[in-house]
Order: sequence, then C-alpha cells, then structure tokens
Amino acid sequence: MMSAERGAAGNTLLSYERDLDDLRGFLTARSVSIVDAASADLSVYLGDLAKRGFEPSSQARRLSAMRQFYKFLYAEGIRGDDPTAILDAPKKNRSLPKTMTVADVGRLLSLAEEEAAIADKHQLLRVRMLVLLELLYATGMRVSELVSLPANTLGREGRFLVIRGKGNKERLVPLSKTAVAALARYGALLAQQDNGKAPPSPWLFPSSAKEGYLPRQVFARDLKDLAIRAGLDAAMISPHVLRHAFASHLLENGADLRVVQELLGHTDISTTQIYTHVLEERLQRLVQTHHPLAKQAKKQD
Repeated sequence: MMSAERGAAGNTLLSYERDLDDLRGFLTARSVSIVDAASADLSVYLGDLAKRGFEPSSQARRLSAMRQFYKFLYAEGIRGDDPTAILDAPKKNRSLPKTMTVADVGRLLSLAEEEAAIADKHQLLRVRMLVLLELLYATGMRVSELVSLPANTLGREGRFLVIRGKGNKERLVPLSKTAVAALARYGALLAQQDNGKAPPSPWLFPSSAKEGYLPRQVFARDLKDLAIRAGLDAAMISPHVLRHAFASHLLENGADLRVVQELLGHTDISTTQIYTHVLEERLQRLVQTHHPLAKQAKKQD
C-alpha cells in the first residue's frame, strides 16, 4: 500500500520496515503478536524506546510508523480497532534547523565557480559540483530529488524546473540565471567528454553506482570538502543545511510562508512553520520600525 498507493520512496519503505521489525521483535519477546497488540503493549514499547536512549523525535517517528500500520489493518478489516488512537506522541523540543548565512553560501559558490574554471581532466567533476550547488540553493530541493534529476533537464528551455518529489508529486520551481548558466556549461562539457563513446545516461548526474546516478552520500562528502577549502566549518554544512538556508533566506527577504511551502514540496504547512523564527524576527523589526507607537517611543527615548 505504501509503495503502490502512496508512492513512498525506497528510503521511506526501508525506514518503515526497520521500525516495524523492531516493534515485532519487542512484542514477540513478550509473547504478543504484532497484529493483536493492545494499546498497553504499544505504550510499553514506547517506554522501552525511551529507556534505550531514543530521542523524542525518533520515538515520534516509530509511533508514526505504528499508526500507519494499524490504520491499514483497521481499514482492511484485519482488526476491529486502532490501538494507536489513544497513544500520545512523545513531547519533543523542536530545535531550529541549522542554516548558513548569505555570506557563507556566497563563499561556497564563489570557490566552486573558481575551481570549475580550471581546465584539466577533472574539470567536469568540478563543474558538476558547481551545478549541484547552484541548483540546490536556487530551488531548495531535497538532496534525493537533486541527484536523481533526469538527463532531459538539460534540454528544457526556460527558467523553471519540474521536480518530482515525495509521493511522485511534481512541483514547478524557478531557477536563477546563474543556475541556468551553470547547467548549460555542464551540458556542453558533458557532451564534449562523452563524444558518443558511451550510451547516454537517463540521469543528469550519471554515476557507476547501482542507481545509475550520483549517490547523495558522495555529494555530501564532496560538499564538506569544498566547505573546508572555503574556510568554513564542514560539520555545520550539508545538502540539507543548504535547503534550510534557501528557505530561511527567502523568508528573511519577505517571501510568503505558503510560497516557501510550495517550493520546498511540503504537504503540510506545519512542516514549513519550523522557519517561523525567521518570520518572527522580521515581523518584530517591521513593527519596531514602522508602527506609530514604536516610533513615538523612540522619540521619547
């Protein structure tokens, strides 16, 4: 059902499988079938996760997998109730996402541009890194969406990109001029180096990996290496942090939260609301600068 009806990604399916396998192992040790487990059994399991040192966010993810599983059993008539209905989600402290300053992103892009200009046998790899960075910061797409872009992305005209996200849902995102230029440069260099020697790959960033495209772990590693060369703290930089930077910088410059939700591909705006701290700071500045009472208070000071 998760695969066929919801179009869940492979990583999501593996995650659900691991979570439910762990639950089944715990219940089996208590001589309880996973299909017949009661709310009390599942509550004890959540308590065990806490004892094992699982963070509230990890516990919440396990509970989410359980809810999906038991809702499915109920919908299919395998059970007459949903034992997760009365379970409370573990309370978690929602930490703000790591992000980067505009200046730090600029340093990364500038160095990538400089290195991409070096003409040698490794130039294609450096131009590829420049394209990856430009696309990621221009669109805020997930790293899994980025590395699996189709090759026909190069042939599309215009300043927009169609991204296939979670659940095979498509969204349209605009590209910056520098991203468009980097794509064209990469396409020309790719065609020049291939020169008809190998059959064309269906992927924009082809690789010898089993998926056929650049593994996200390789990109993450290369990004950290670039950050080190740029004099930045590599521990604070990842593809996901650049996605956060994209969203935060848009909001800082006046973008609407709903627009950012669409660009990020969030189904629920509550997911996007983690960035409201940026909005709150901007709104406070607006009120302090423009509200007549705030202006009056400044004059009295």
